[in-house]
Amino acid sequence: KVSLAYDHLVVATSLQCYVYNSRNWNTPLIFDLKEGTVSLILQAEKYILLVDGSGLYTFSYDGRLISSPKFPGMRADLLNAQSVSLSNDTVAIRDQNEEKVILFFDIMSGKSVGDGKPVTHKLEVVEIALDQCGPSSERKIAFIDKNRDLYLTSVRHLRKEPKVCKIGSMVHSMAWNDSANILCGIQDHQFTVWYDPGVVFTDKELLPKILYIKDGSEFSRAPHILSYVGTKVTLRQGDGSLVYSSVPAYPAILHEYSAAARWEDALHLCRFAKDRCLWACLAGMAMANRELSTAEMAYAALGELPRVQYINFIREQPSRESSLAHMLMFSGQIQEAESTLLQAGLIYQAIQMNIDLFNWERALELAVKHKTHVDTVLAYREKFLQKFGRKETNKRFLQYSEGVEVDWEKIQAKIEMELCKEREKAANNPVRSSVAARR
Repeated sequence: KVSLAYDHLVVATSLQCYVYNSRNWNTPLIFDLKEGTVSLILQAEKYILLVDGSGLYTFSYDGRLISSPKFPGMRADLLNAQSVSLSNDTVAIRDQNEEKVILFFDIMSGKSVGDGKPVTHKLEVVEIALDQCGPSSERKIAFIDKNRDLYLTSVRHLRKEPKVCKIGSMVHSMAWNDSANILCGIQDHQFTVWYDPGVVFTDKELLPKILYIKDGSEFSRAPHILSYVGTKVTLRQGDGSLVYSSVPAYPAILHEYSAAARWEDALHLCRFAKDRCLWACLAGMAMANRELSTAEMAYAALGELPRVQYINFIREQPSRESSLAHMLMFSGQIQEAESTLLQAGLIYQAIQMNIDLFNWERALELAVKHKTHVDTVLAYREKFLQKFGRKETNKRFLQYSEGVEVDWEKIQAKIEMELCKEREKAANNPVRSSVAARR
């Protein structure tokens, strides 16, 4: 078996493994193999993964054995490039007994990642691929299921149910870029590149805007992507021949600027390239990094006025916690936003957030539970119903409206007092986030 990637050539013979560095082809590093019959070699920037008849092993490029991940019922002889994926910190394996399950292992320890809970999909998974860049806390995995739908989810999800987002359909093959978190795939006879697939977790409305699509007529039937290095994608066609396709270089540069927090350079690049896809990528990256000024300019370039207005609203929030909660809400993480406000003791803000979302019952529940702003909820509810010419039918609202007087002047005064208290609390807090500081 032979594998060439990340400036290293790895050759496995029946007894030994040879690791050649591209800077010195004359003297390979050699280490012995236990089993000998290596069936699969995968490479990441820092590690090698070898699969033989007895198990799965990760090595560093200096030949040091790092770990040997195992799980009950593992059959190493059935593992292949579609069911195993490697990154600098994680090994992902599709369970052979239950093909809906994807298991994650830490490279250094060989143990399950986080709380050990795997990702369980609703259908059988046919191909998996870990992204190669960024910190381990932001590691993501793309996978294709039996219906040929492409999904993206986080590897480390901190005791929460992982959010699994569909980003494509009719996808037959995929690969991550080696130096940026850019994903390419063969999608319904087209060659598609997702410049920043992670944007689906920040603003899913941007997803269609970050696609680069090429006609697949230049490829023969059933091409399979072998690698995506730099700006070059290597594909193997149905007849076994290799073909190459190029991808614009700007998105990778934008990822580099984002990772280094060089937002001014990122803006200059987008203005120079004059590509709406890049602006959409920058908007998603900036929001993910809570860089509101850059996000505002990117959304403005896309003509997304409502989002520009909402970003300004976020910046005007009286405290760091409120800003953070509204950013979570912007990304569709409603429960996390509410939890952030409640943990900070901002009960009114949590109630108002539910009112703004027309989540009336939850707003009333919070108001009753914390014995505050019940009249605020009832007032906004009444205003809402009057606007649509409807009468109250909800028993809980009818029950509380009998004993609570709605006085808009008192309500407005109470709201203003809450906001003043929040501003004072934020002003007295010496630790201020960049979000709050940029208000």
